[in-house]
Amino acid sequence: MTQSNGNGASTTANLQLTGGAAIVAPISMFPNGVPGNALVVLPVTKPTDELIALMEKGPAAVTSEQMWQLLGFNGPAVQVQDGEGRPLAIGLEDLLAGLEKHYLEAPDDLNRARIYAQELLKYERFEKAEGVLAKIVAKGGLNGDDWLALGVTQLQLKKLDKAESTLKGAQNIMKGNPYPSLNLAKLYKEKGDAAAEQKAAEKAIEIEPNAVDAWAYLFSHVKDKDGEEAAIKAVEALLAAEPNTKTAAGYIAIQGFFAGEEETRDKAVTFAKKAVDRNGRDPLALICLSALYGQGGELDKVIELLQPHEALLAKDVRLAHNYFEALFQSRQIDKVTRLLNALAGSQNQEVKQFAIERSRAVAQFLQQQQQQLAAAANTAQKRS
Repeated sequence: MTQSNGNGASTTANLQLTGGAAIVAPISMFPNGVPGNALVVLPVTKPTDELIALMEKGPAAVTSEQMWQLLGFNGPAVQVQDGEGRPLAIGLEDLLAGLEKHYLEAPDDLNRARIYAQELLKYERFEKAEGVLAKIVAKGGLNGDDWLALGVTQLQLKKLDKAESTLKGAQNIMKGNPYPSLNLAKLYKEKGDAAAEQKAAEKAIEIEPNAVDAWAYLFSHVKDKDGEEAAIKAVEALLAAEPNTKTAAGYIAIQGFFAGEEETRDKAVTFAKKAVDRNGRDPLALICLSALYGQGGELDKVIELLQPHEALLAKDVRLAHNYFEALFQSRQIDKVTRLLNALAGSQNQEVKQFAIERSRAVAQFLQQQQQQLAAAANTAQKRS
């Protein structure tokens, strides 16, 4: 470890460090989100008497609710944006109280009501959300999203008869949307009606053959009822029927059930390949298969799979990430540079930002490589 000796020179301390390490940095250093294992330190401008007393006692264990309370938040801290788009933290209860006040100032403003209802649903305040959504539906007429949100909320509250009526209303309004039918399937599961449950799941697939969620629901339903092999057969039988013969969604859904465990990954790869064979330009099919190859360390297969689809990379940051990682880990730096230059011109903001960040990382890597080579050359010269 290197430290200053007070006169500008550096000395080497003979310290043997063990265990973990910590990086202290401002939150702005993590534009893509704070790492999940990070310890976030919040400055407190005016500690409460209770907090001061607790600190004087030394280390203390508190619940997460107590922690936020000690830090001065009314409820757990949530991140929102101010009027200029800057992130700030606010207590959840204060956020919801502010939104409620904003809504009650103009209860006929449906947009205010929708924003309030959306946050209530996000934080699972279903009772209040139902009341707000019911008023929106009564005033908003034939907005299918409002009906669907109300039906889902009633389903969460186990008000099954009301939910069924509302979701059927949403189904009639949103004839091209599979989610009213998919939520009806969940409702029939709650009611214990397996036949109606499967019929509703199949209806969702009929409405939108590319709805992976609907295929996954059907697979899970049949698997729970009749076993894994029966579930695979049920999905493949429906995939063979018109108009599903060109969709990859059924196989994408199946591979997802096997992708999480090492012992079933080969089975996941088999179904992911079938998805790509079905539709080789389906971004999700390519993402799934390339991710599985990457998990298995088969970087050459990732590159072979994605290289013909560089046009799709500029539209989907997940594909761009998988291809970049395979090239970079294979140390194909020339190809990495050409890829990032191409992605930097993408119209997709996520892809563009990805290219900028990875370009900086590659430049830093190359600089470190040059420094290591220079150090090795100096060492060799001294020895000679």
